[in-house]
Parts: sequence; structure tokens; C-alpha cells
Amino acid sequence: MPYLFTSESVSEGHPDKLCDRVSDTVLDLFLAQEPEARVACETFATTNRVIIGGEVRASEDKMPGIMDSIESAVRGAIADIGYEQDEFHHAHLEFQNYLHKQSTDIAMGVDSGDNKDEGAGDQGLMFGYACRETDVLMPAAIHYSHQILKRLAEVRKADADTILGPDSKSQITLVYGDDGKPTGAHKVVLSTQHAEAATQSDIRKLVTPLIADVLPDGWMVGEEDLLVNPTGNFVIGGPDGDAGLTGRKIIVDTYGGAAPHGGGAFSGKDPTKVDRSAAYAARYLAKNVVAAGLAERCTIQIAYAIGVAEPVSVYADTHGTGTVDNASLEAAIAECMPLTPRNIREHLGLNKPIYAPSAAYGHFGRVAGEAGPGSFSWEAVDLAEKLAAAV
Repeated sequence: MPYLFTSESVSEGHPDKLCDRVSDTVLDLFLAQEPEARVACETFATTNRVIIGGEVRASEDKMPGIMDSIESAVRGAIADIGYEQDEFHHAHLEFQNYLHKQSTDIAMGVDSGDNKDEGAGDQGLMFGYACRETDVLMPAAIHYSHQILKRLAEVRKADADTILGPDSKSQITLVYGDDGKPTGAHKVVLSTQHAEAATQSDIRKLVTPLIADVLPDGWMVGEEDLLVNPTGNFVIGGPDGDAGLTGRKIIVDTYGGAAPHGGGAFSGKDPTKVDRSAAYAARYLAKNVVAAGLAERCTIQIAYAIGVAEPVSVYADTHGTGTVDNASLEAAIAECMPLTPRNIREHLGLNKPIYAPSAAYGHFGRVAGEAGPGSFSWEAVDLAEKLAAAV
């Protein structure tokens, strides 16, 4: 039976995404100086103010230099996004840094020792997903929602006199056929911050061809089903219009609601935090299962206890599309990639300053190496052949 499914994305200038970018910028500063650094950085942004706080750990000789470099790096990240508004300007906003040393109790559980491997940084469950709806093996609605906003940002940044502002949101409703595959768009919503002098007609004229260019041939909606700035005005935007926090866009960051989510956010967390690293590993495994031809759709769940290296459970579900049973797939996963936090970090090369580019337009559905060496390593399909041989 045909059905509709909707996903949304938000741009790099959305207040929550700006906070994710700041948190990951801080993380990258630490990892660039010390790959084994520990970071859990949260960010709050509002009118002309950015506040960071959380727990960090690095060598005593490196910590002062890293801390001294944070403010300029944060202002640089906000400038790159494009905020030069009277009420939120990268050069003039007030910045406060409340980072402090990591808890010794947490460190004791995570650190390796003579008789103990490195443990998980927290308990929790993480999901990964892949499907054949798009070339990047992502659900179509979230993928095209991201692509529309990426294209919008490219156009905005290329034009010094643009009418577009940094803050924007997209939402796509797709039609799915009896076979469970998307056949076209039903509704497209785009809200974008704009210059005060810009009219609704100006904005619609600018964004309509961009949306049509992103969607597959034959998918573009008619004018009545394209909702552009439906409130009628979007001049005040970014943290001046709505406060932002790190980690509030976890569905945008992952699969747009098309797959389960364990609840943990990613940005600002070093890879000992399995909220991030195990979610990346689960996506990597699910994507390689689909790339290997073992399933059309695959969901992987991994769960951990704090301080314990081995996961407490690994679960695979191919939703009735698999060429092998789920138990055989789980055994192959265990054989091909041990899922201790240390092995995940080493296998995917996660102890590198690679995270700021992941803060907007999705952590998944990207291209391995697209933002420099080592970036988006969890999007590689280099395990597919090994998995296929192991089942």
C-alpha cells in the first residue's frame, strides 16, 4: 500500500547546528594536539553570546596552549558559517569558556590498565542503518533534505550580495509505492533567513531551481506543493531568533526518523564516547552489509556498559530483505570487526581532528575523505568483501 514519509534537515546556521559546529571545533583543537585527548564539550548560543562548558583532558604541557586557542577558533567557525548580524556577530559576541578537567571516576572506567582494556565511556545503545534508496545508501527523504540546504549554503557563500541568511530548514515528504521504494516528492518545505528587503517572490524565484536540481528527475513538486517561508517573514534568525544547544538535532544528524536512534548526540564528544564512535561503527557495518549485497536494508544495534570493553549485545535486522539469516550476519560482524571502543577507534581512525565538517548536513550519507584525509571514514565500504566471505 502506498504511503508518505517525511524527514527534515537544518543548515549550518541553525542555532543548534552552530552549537554542534562550535563543540566539534573545540574537539578538533584537542585532537590536533593530542590524539588521545578526552573531550565532552557542550555549547549554548543566544543573542550575541556563546558559552561552552564540559569536561576535557590533555597533557599538562599542552592544555594551556589549547585553552588559549579556543576563543579564536570558535569565532572563526562562526565567521565561516556567515554570522555578521548586529545581534549575533562573530567578532563582537561575548564568549565564555567553562571547560574543566574530566572526572577521575569516569577516567578510571574508560582508561586501559594492566589487566583491563579501554572501557566504554558510558552505557547506552547505538544504531546504524543503510538502505538502497540512494546511491549513498541512505533514506531518500533525509538525504535530499540535506542536499537542498548544502546547495543553498553554497549559493549564499558564493554571492557577497546574497539575499539569503545563514539560518534555514528543509523538509521533504516523499511518496512510497507498494514495493516500499520512493517514487517522488509530495510536499517540499523550505524556510530560509533573508535580507529585510527581499520579497517572498524573490526568495521563491531563487530557491525553486535549486530544489529542482537536487531532486531526481520527475520528483519536483508543483508550485502549490512547494512551501517557501510559509510564515511570510524570516529576517531575524540564528541564535538571535532562537537559542541553540549542542546535540538537539540527533534525528537530522542520523536517518531522518527512518531508523531507530539510541538517544545519544555526537558533536563535542571524543571517540572514547560510544554515543559517537559506536554509532559510526554501526553505520559502517550496516552500509557494508548493504554494499556487499547481503540485504536491501539493514539495521545494526550495539549496546555497552560503562567501563566495559566488549559490547553487551550486537543485533542485526535486515527487515526481511537479507540473503542470509540475521544470526549468521551477527556472527560475521563479530568475526570481521571486534566492537571494543579501542578497536572501533583504530579501525576507523577516529583519533584525528576530523569532526567539524560532520556538524552539519548529516554525519551519514557522506563520502569517505570528502573533507580531507580520514574524514567520514565510517562511510567507506571497504569491509563489504570480507563480510560477504564470512557469512
